[in-house]
Amino acid sequence: MKSYLKLVQMELHRFRWILLALMGLTAAVQIIAVIWKTKQGLAVQLDAMNRIKDTVNSSTKIDVDKLTFDWVIFSTPKPFILVILVSIAALSFYVFFIWYRDWLGRSTFIYRLLMLPAARMNLYWAKLTSLLLLVFSMLSFQLVLLPIEGWVFKLLVPSVQRADSHIVDVISRNQLLPMLFPRSFEQFIYFYGMGMTAVIAVFTAILLERSYRRIGILYGVTYLIVCLGLILFPVSLLETMFGTGYFFGTEIFMMELFMFLLVLGLSLWLGNRLLSKKVTV
Repeated sequence: MKSYLKLVQMELHRFRWILLALMGLTAAVQIIAVIWKTKQGLAVQLDAMNRIKDTVNSSTKIDVDKLTFDWVIFSTPKPFILVILVSIAALSFYVFFIWYRDWLGRSTFIYRLLMLPAARMNLYWAKLTSLLLLVFSMLSFQLVLLPIEGWVFKLLVPSVQRADSHIVDVISRNQLLPMLFPRSFEQFIYFYGMGMTAVIAVFTAILLERSYRRIGILYGVTYLIVCLGLILFPVSLLETMFGTGYFFGTEIFMMELFMFLLVLGLSLWLGNRLLSKKVTV
């Protein structure tokens, strides 16, 4: 256990600057987008008030639509989505980099890791754990960032010109945020369970390539295709064979769950076998 925790700490330490850079980029882009759209909304609001003043008595109370933070989020989808996709791409790249860095680095650091007096699967679990911690660190940072952006919005807009927004409404107004923060626990497990299964399958493909080298590339790609085929089988092939609507939604969900668990178990078993038996120093 001590060896595993040290390996996790090492992986997180090596990625710390990239993580901080991603957080800084996310904060900068999103806050600038909020400021820009808020000022644009204030300008439109002021223009509407001036036009109303020109057509009604000066003593008449002027009422225009108030600005809301969820409207700002809805009106700035591209900067939010783009910077989130950049973070997702960086973490996806790290799925490969976390292994190949040790093999291709100076003095092939992987050999020293594999010779540690501990189970080799500790290295596997440490890399997987560090990736999950990085993902949830970015998610937590995004959740903290939204109230900060809401505070910036309130600083820019006088209280009489704005209306309050609930954090749930803010998240739902963006195209990508509801996928990152599902409302139900079942959806959370489903989305992130799929992501974790995909990462474990890729880990196994990498170990196939490292175990068999050139021919291992073919083995790894073939393995990923087989995993994808197993996952798509209930939705695509069965409905093609029996027709849409033949199976109930619950039945398809249970079949998909079984396939995900099958891919997950197969990947863990094969990864353990490759790391223990085939990857040599």
